[in-house]
Amino acid sequence: MKHRLLACTLAACCASASAADCPPYVKRTPGGDYTNAEDRDGLSVIEKFHFSRAVETLTQGMTGSLGADIGYTLEHFPNHHRALASMAKLGLRLKSAQPVGARYTVSCYFERAIAFAPQDVTARMVFGNYLLATGQDAMALEQLDSASRLAPDQATIQYNLGLMYVKKKEYEKASAHAQKAYALGFPLPGLKNKLKAAGKWKEPPPAPAVVEAKEAPKTEEPAVPPVEEPSGE
Repeated sequence: MKHRLLACTLAACCASASAADCPPYVKRTPGGDYTNAEDRDGLSVIEKFHFSRAVETLTQGMTGSLGADIGYTLEHFPNHHRALASMAKLGLRLKSAQPVGARYTVSCYFERAIAFAPQDVTARMVFGNYLLATGQDAMALEQLDSASRLAPDQATIQYNLGLMYVKKKEYEKASAHAQKAYALGFPLPGLKNKLKAAGKWKEPPPAPAVVEAKEAPKTEEPAVPPVEEPSGE
């Protein structure tokens, strides 16, 4: 109950903060698109002085507060995936929509990233996870849906969408995303187990048999052991 109240409180803070000043990103040197090889030429300089492993893991800032160092990184590379994830974790840890030292709110950093690089699927996925953690399910679903349209063959997106639809009890949609996630090779059975528990799981049809070429050797190889999911989701 306490956790739900915390999520609701933080979500309310995020909603009110969204009306605050959130200017668009203006490309800097070094800086730009984190996914662009040419822009990334200057990335090592920024990370060396502002985004060390200690900053990424929220252990210690390099030039001041964690919010300042992560924010500085995002002011140069707005869709820096790991920096976005660290800013989101920092906001959640501090129970603050705008962590100490950060120039903007957590949501603003994501909005700047997506506005600058709208095709960046990972940035949308990380934003979706943050929105889920703050109880903003509808907005999280929007980001995951957008990511799915951009990368329909990414198993993790399909899996997360399936989990979202299970939560909404829209089992037909959940099942469709689950079937696609597992067909794409997603290893964890959590979504399947949730659908089974709701009586909504259907085993997919068997894959068509592969006809072995006559000249192929008749050797037998050991089976690959299945990937086990940790207990609890």
